[in-house]
Amino acid sequence: MSDRLWDRTRRRVQEEVVDAALTLFLEHGFEETTVDQVVAAAGISRRSFFRYFGTKEDIVFGDLAEQGPVILEALRERPDDEPIWDALAHAFGVLSTRMSPERGVAIGRLVTTSSALRAAHLEKHLRWQQVLAPEVERRVDTGGAPPGLVGEAIVATALACLDAATTAWLHQGGGDLAELQRLTGVALTAVRSG
Repeated sequence: MSDRLWDRTRRRVQEEVVDAALTLFLEHGFEETTVDQVVAAAGISRRSFFRYFGTKEDIVFGDLAEQGPVILEALRERPDDEPIWDALAHAFGVLSTRMSPERGVAIGRLVTTSSALRAAHLEKHLRWQQVLAPEVERRVDTGGAPPGLVGEAIVATALACLDAATTAWLHQGGGDLAELQRLTGVALTAVRSG
């Protein structure tokens, strides 16, 4: 089997497992759903499951956790003289192109109901922060602050704005990811102006 065919097959199987798992998680709860239930619903073996996913949390965040470099690349494409909050809003917009609105709603709802997923979500944000902070720091006047402080603070604040926007988006019923991007921009503008 060619590498391209193997990659397509692998992605298709991963998507099928994620779809089956998200359905179970939403019906029964994340903590209450076992890996055995997921593999049965997806029609794969436990061994195959662990070839695709290291943990149950990876089903929900696997791809999202690795989006830090994608956001970084989108940030680097923004003009250096663009206000950092605007540049981050645009960079976060790349997330809207990488998932369906339905999956975004499902993940958002699961995170609000599961302590394990909230912890994994925080870990994902910390990884994004490590990736993004140096580029943010390069773009802003740090006013002589200790190295890393300003970049870390800005990215942590921007990620909190993304979370607040996601919560508002979920309260509106989810749907259009462009609306999530707009709400993120509103939250970032509020922080910048406040």
